[in-house]
Order: sequence, then C-alpha cells, then structure tokens
Amino acid sequence: MKRNSRLALALHTMGHMAADNHVRTSSNIAEHAGTNPVVVRRVLGKLREAGLVTSEKGPSGGWRLARDPRQITLADIYLALGESLVAAEMPDDGPSCSIEDALHRRVTDVMNTLEQNLIARLSATTIAEVQGTETDGSPV
Repeated sequence: MKRNSRLALALHTMGHMAADNHVRTSSNIAEHAGTNPVVVRRVLGKLREAGLVTSEKGPSGGWRLARDPRQITLADIYLALGESLVAAEMPDDGPSCSIEDALHRRVTDVMNTLEQNLIARLSATTIAEVQGTETDGSPV
C-alpha cells in the first residue's frame, strides 16, 4: 500500500471518518498519518471535488464524509485521486523502433486490463466494510 502514499492517506483517513464521521482538521489528520497538513489538504481537496468529503472553514471547521460510508467504494476514492497505479501511457513522441512500438502497445494493453480489473475489485468494497461495520452499523 505504501507504493502510492496519497492513496494510502486517502483510504486511511476515509476509514477513520467512516468510523464516526466527526469533523477532522488537516493538522489532526496529518499528525495521525505522519505527514504534512498541506499534503492532507491536497489529497482531501481531490476527494472534495469528487463529492466524497466536505470541508468547513473556521475554528470549528474541518473535513467529514459527504456521503454514507456504505455508498463510498474504494474505487471512488482511487478514481477521485486521478492517478493510476499500473497503466502505462504511450509517450507523445512515440517509439522510433517498430519492435519497441509493438512491445509498448502489448504491455500497455496488459496494463490497461490490470487497471480495469483493479477498479472493478475496488468497486466491490465500501469504506464502511473496510472500517469494520456492516450495513446495519453493527461491528463485523
């Protein structure tokens, strides 16, 4: 999971938010996660743009889930970050060698399939399930 620290931070933070949905400050999240509040704000800003969290300014402000944790999948979080863990993009200038071009196209096809499978698997799990509560709110 540490391969992409933004994804790890987002999943970890959303898991804690699913537990109680209390307002959490960037500083509090950062301290708990061992990172900088600016990093937290950047990551949670992307989640806010995707409608997964809301933020409130001011002394009693902070971050909280925007939706029921049973309606937020791990894929929602992954996709909100706009990153790809496995897909390989073709360079703009493209390979000049026909062998390199054929290999790159084949590997890109495989990587794109992996990416789609990853998203499908992440779609099957909600943040509430990871947090440890069933749909009725009782512990798993």
